[in-house]
Amino acid sequence: MAAYGLYSHIQSNRRRSLALLVGLFLLVYVLVYAGALTAEALSVDADLNTLMQRAWNDLISAAPIATLGTALWVVIAYFFHQSMIDALTGGREVTRAEQPQLYNLLENLCISRGITMPKLKVMESDALNAFATGMNEKQYSITITSNLLDRLNDAEVESVLGHELTHIRNGDVRMMVIAVIIAGVVSFVAELVFRLWFYNGFSFRGSRSDRRGGGAGIAILIAIALLVLAYVLSFIIRLALSRSRELLADAGSVELTKNPDAMISALRKIEGRGELPGATSAVMEMCVDNPREGFGELFDSHPTVESRVAALVKFAGGHDPGPIALPPPADDASEETTEAPATAGPWGASTEDSGALPPSPPPIGTPSGPEPSAGPWGPHRGG
Repeated sequence: MAAYGLYSHIQSNRRRSLALLVGLFLLVYVLVYAGALTAEALSVDADLNTLMQRAWNDLISAAPIATLGTALWVVIAYFFHQSMIDALTGGREVTRAEQPQLYNLLENLCISRGITMPKLKVMESDALNAFATGMNEKQYSITITSNLLDRLNDAEVESVLGHELTHIRNGDVRMMVIAVIIAGVVSFVAELVFRLWFYNGFSFRGSRSDRRGGGAGIAILIAIALLVLAYVLSFIIRLALSRSRELLADAGSVELTKNPDAMISALRKIEGRGELPGATSAVMEMCVDNPREGFGELFDSHPTVESRVAALVKFAGGHDPGPIALPPPADDASEETTEAPATAGPWGASTEDSGALPPSPPPIGTPSGPEPSAGPWGPHRGG
């Protein structure tokens, strides 16, 4: 991947993302119009053209309020979205003293590109995943699951960090957070209008249907169609933002680490093992991989691992080992480990089958000499 091509794609992706974000914001006004049309149909006895004109006038009057309301929602999320995500996922910030090797890997990547180092967080989870969040340099953070640290070697962890750091560099994180916030506004308004129609529409229209000559009924059908359209489009726009950025983040990681094979093997290990229990779809869309599948991949938030690996093989010259089978956790494999002692690695004992992947190189900065029995991440089982 030539640097010119990569950065050209990044700039093009930013322009497309901005256009999609503007479109997402415009959906708020579509919903306001649908709500106004519903309200007029339920309160005024008139033909369809009159109802639509009155609803348009209502939209013009309500546009400043809708704009301010959406902006206020964004401001609130600007200050509190990270605490809400941490409360949902259980991520906690770690220091160099707690995770020296992990901290050094991220710090080295940031130094190499002159990037302000984001906060580093670890969440206790059996899932293999990571995600970046934040709206500015003071808020940016990268969260990694504890099991990912156990199962991936240093080069693979560095690739995952490079992937998330690329999201921050490209402005993807800020864009996705704003998109999720505005999509939340769309969902809220859509639900509000649906409830208005559901609780008041049937009885009101039923008592006046003869006098209205069908105008109100058609107006409400148009409003419902607009609501459904806005909701579906908001979802598709979020997916488009997410899908388009993942391939560029993979490429950016390779550009940072110069190691396409590590990115490929990391994706293969994470593949199908990234589900975060209790996480919302918005959080999963920010992760390295989202195992939640849509209808025929149309509504998947991420490209398939197969397509991402194929791109890295084709454009970055990487080598695909194919799907990687990981051993069970240490508790489940205790009997196997007692029968066949594992070979010691730079981070302690390794229980992974030696045929799955070649041994990983020692960590950056590890001195030669006797190998330590355990490292700052504890026993390593994913080399």
